[in-house]
Amino acid sequence: MGKLRMAVIGAGRLGTFHAQKLAVREDVQLAAVVDPIAAQRNRLAELCRTNPLAHYRPLLGRIDAAVVAAPTHLHFAIGQDLLQAGIHCLIEKPLADRLDQADQLVDRARRQGVVLQVGHIERFNPAFEAALPLVRNPKYIEAVRASPYSFRSTDIGVVLDLMIHDIELVLALTHASVRRVEALGLSVLGGQEDVANARIKFSNGCVASLSACRVGYEAVRRMHIWAPAGFASIDFAARKTRLVRPSQDVLQRRLRLDQLSPEQIEYWRTHLADTHLPCEDIQADSVDALALELEDFITSIRQGRSPRVSGQQGRDALAVAELILKEIGTHVWEEGLVGPLAAPQPAVLPMPHWTETPQSAETPPIRKAAG
Repeated sequence: MGKLRMAVIGAGRLGTFHAQKLAVREDVQLAAVVDPIAAQRNRLAELCRTNPLAHYRPLLGRIDAAVVAAPTHLHFAIGQDLLQAGIHCLIEKPLADRLDQADQLVDRARRQGVVLQVGHIERFNPAFEAALPLVRNPKYIEAVRASPYSFRSTDIGVVLDLMIHDIELVLALTHASVRRVEALGLSVLGGQEDVANARIKFSNGCVASLSACRVGYEAVRRMHIWAPAGFASIDFAARKTRLVRPSQDVLQRRLRLDQLSPEQIEYWRTHLADTHLPCEDIQADSVDALALELEDFITSIRQGRSPRVSGQQGRDALAVAELILKEIGTHVWEEGLVGPLAAPQPAVLPMPHWTETPQSAETPPIRKAAG
């Protein structure tokens, strides 16, 4: 197989990163970047020395593969057209904004015999990979993911924007079906949830507690995993992993701390962790996870194998996200309020022509005279 003819659909922040990495690959011909906004597509095309297009349809039959980095509500329509034309697709997360659409995309890819990969980039984080050998068959998982408001992905709420990363990771760890979901969410800046918490119980007894917030003051991407063989703490942003491997005395319940003498208590106060709960801190080297994701996509096409995060896996993550969103939408607050809009409507509703106009430091606020 010669060079893969590829295109990037969506010239926003993430699409820019994809295009830049594809443009420098010797095994890829970046045929075009696509975006309806002329300034964005022209800027990126000039940066990557490729063709700017307003629409992807002229590419059908002329490319082998595409990265879809358009807004979520466009994933289904674009993906259907590309897959129907026999074009391999890497679609950014979430795969679609509705489960029935995700099912159709997965089915279309299977019928056409093409690769459908979903952009769950944390699966390529070395801090997560370092924890995998220790945390097989986990019993409890706790994840927190937060960020300041990004002004991106405004067509979806925080569950599909941020929490879905951890949903997919949890599914990759548990390999079990969902038995029950409890969730609530709060809308802060708009009509969709900006803060969410979910508790997921699986058929094998594992429980996952997930929290996500996109109106925070700092970026947080953490996960704690308790498993029969040990404990793992993962900092995805810093690429740090702490692994705790309990001693055999702990694993076999031979340690009786309730029967210690005062002298033994004083001794184990200093030596308990080192002797029975020794930990290993791993600092992973800096990696380009997006480049690794693209490498996996291209290798999957060339070798005819499934990618690390297939369309089916992206679909399964979306299925759990829909369960969480359903619970958020039906959560009952006091005063009969239901769903993420947990505050009552203001007594005076703003009219469409009312706007917030920032005042400059030099210009005092305008005051209207009475009458």
